[in-house]
Amino acid sequence: MGLRSADAITLFRVALVILVVFLVVERIYPFLSVIILGIAIALDGVDGFAALREASNGRISISDYIMHASGKKRNRYIEKTKQNISKKAPWGPRFDVAGDRVTEYAMWILFLFVGVLPLFVILIIIIRHSFADAMMGMRGTSSKGATWLSKTFYKSNWSRSVINILKFITFSYLILAYVLAYPLYIGYILIALCVGFIVLRGVAEIYDSFVFGGMMART
Repeated sequence: MGLRSADAITLFRVALVILVVFLVVERIYPFLSVIILGIAIALDGVDGFAALREASNGRISISDYIMHASGKKRNRYIEKTKQNISKKAPWGPRFDVAGDRVTEYAMWILFLFVGVLPLFVILIIIIRHSFADAMMGMRGTSSKGATWLSKTFYKSNWSRSVINILKFITFSYLILAYVLAYPLYIGYILIALCVGFIVLRGVAEIYDSFVFGGMMART
């Protein structure tokens, strides 16, 4: 099992998040921390392109990837390449999810540690991810949604974009609230919005997995 460029990007963004945690705990360079965090979250989309680019030997361009991801122009070659990646590098999608979880858990735990986040929020996140990831492990990370709920709130590109933006805004504001004493009540509003959407996406994935399991049982 060789280290692909996409895997290297995942490890790099994890390293960036660890750096952000250090800066925030030391209460130094808050705006630099926000910038580094933004880069780490943005790289979540880059590793997917890197995997496709490498697997296609450079045939898939960034414009092809963006058009396909946005849904404006579906690309059958990209779909086929994704299937080939799942066969040749089955650890890839799971490695990407692990990077996502490390990034998110590190930030939530950080804010719990510095005293700006209630404990129950962490419990909600852990419960949501534990059950949703278990269902995803049963089906595979590249599976298609079987229900409207999952296709709309979990599998769709717009929902993935929204949750990443919500996480960035929420984490960034909490950094500034802790280091620069920004009003914390705004942070709580952002936490409620972010966690609410995370839970909604988790419910959509879990429900979809039960429907998928029922469909598989009948075949």
